[in-house]
Amino acid sequence: MPSNSIHSGAPDAPEVGLFVTCLVDMIRPRIGFAAIDLLHRAGCKVVVPRAQTCCGQPAFNSGDRGHARVIAKTVVKTFEKFDYVVAPSGSCAATIKVHYPELFAEDAGWRKRAEDLAARTFELLSFLVDVRSFRPEDISLRASATYHDSCSGLRELGVKAQPRLLLEAIEGLNLIPLPGHDVCCGFGGTFCLKYPSISNAIVDDKARAVEGVKADLLLGGDLGCLMNMAGKLHRRGAPARVFHAAEVIAGMADGPAIGEEA
Repeated sequence: MPSNSIHSGAPDAPEVGLFVTCLVDMIRPRIGFAAIDLLHRAGCKVVVPRAQTCCGQPAFNSGDRGHARVIAKTVVKTFEKFDYVVAPSGSCAATIKVHYPELFAEDAGWRKRAEDLAARTFELLSFLVDVRSFRPEDISLRASATYHDSCSGLRELGVKAQPRLLLEAIEGLNLIPLPGHDVCCGFGGTFCLKYPSISNAIVDDKARAVEGVKADLLLGGDLGCLMNMAGKLHRRGAPARVFHAAEVIAGMADGPAIGEEA
């Protein structure tokens, strides 16, 4: 991803700090570029801060609150100058928005800074719909797609209708409901490492559900979940191709799907 990149909008356009996320940066940068494009089209200035790091979720979820606080302080200091913080990930956005204030419950100064940042932090697809009232224009895709709701975005941030509203605006895209769309895919960050057999059983059920609807594409809003499901679908020989919803909404579904990169 580019560093400190600014995409200019109108003089009074809000300045968004894009929290790229570790997985997007290392595994699927095109999601970050799709996010920049969509935010730009939604009338925002976009900055990708050079100093950003992991959100600290792995440490937080593992009970290492000390290191999670150190990481959180870096994120707060890096992003608190922007009008909004936006992440193409419900789990990372929820960590900042929901859990950072918890981390500093006993530190009034840092808690206030964390709460201020939390109030301006959004998952990408919800930000486009709820804050910017954005809908894609002149984007078409002749395909069928089904959508998986990732746990953190759905349960901690209420991201459910927003991605569907954006996808329904794409000409030619047929959305097919996914049975168990709101059931965990089995990834769960470190959960899949700690409990691999349980994780594998859960994602196997998810893959069967995807195969059952016979959609061309499986879409979602969190790369970790999408990588998990793409891997299982590939191992099962399923034809469904997997993309982050932002890629499709930005008109970038003509490239390789997740897991298809050379």
